[in-house]
Amino acid sequence: GRIVRPDMVIKLAGGRHIIVDAKVPFTSYLDALETDDPEEHAGFLRRHAHLMRGHVQALSHKDYIEAFQPTPEFVILFVPADPFLDAALSVDPELIEYAFERNVVIATPSSLFALLRTVAMGWHQEDISAKAKEVQRLGRELYTRLNTLSDHYGRVGHNLEKAVEAYNATLSSLDSRVGVTVRKLHEMDIPGRTDRTPREPIAIDTWPRGHSPL
Repeated sequence: GRIVRPDMVIKLAGGRHIIVDAKVPFTSYLDALETDDPEEHAGFLRRHAHLMRGHVQALSHKDYIEAFQPTPEFVILFVPADPFLDAALSVDPELIEYAFERNVVIATPSSLFALLRTVAMGWHQEDISAKAKEVQRLGRELYTRLNTLSDHYGRVGHNLEKAVEAYNATLSSLDSRVGVTVRKLHEMDIPGRTDRTPREPIAIDTWPRGHSPL
């Protein structure tokens, strides 16, 4: 639906992204630096902290994470200098924790690069772990398929054994019940009979490996 436009998209390996937003207002902080009145100074700092907290709240409702998949489950709120953040924390010490709870990470130049490097290393370890899990899954799958194949071969061997037994049993019956008569007819001088000697069937004595009869 909505079009979101972050200030910076950092592209990492694996098609992943880190979203950085730098739109937090600093007018009140600059106003605090310009006044010599302590009350005005404190008022501007309170407004500065309030605006920063409000920007965190606004970021938590944007669709950055859904629009830039795959991405970590947070958006970086970039503050261009440490004093800007320090001033807000002096008034609102729970600001960083408030942002964390809303999947927003507040980062300054001194912490942004360390954060990016940590995220990149974490993703690298995640990729290694994912590949190890995939190898483990494929190993289990191969083992299961080999067992299934072995079962199939076992059934084929068993069926071959039964077929050999049936063939030899039929051969014995054929020789005792039919072969004797055929040979006697061949020995008789019957007009029109063939001169071909009846061929005696040969029993099968080769068995599937592992299925040889005792």
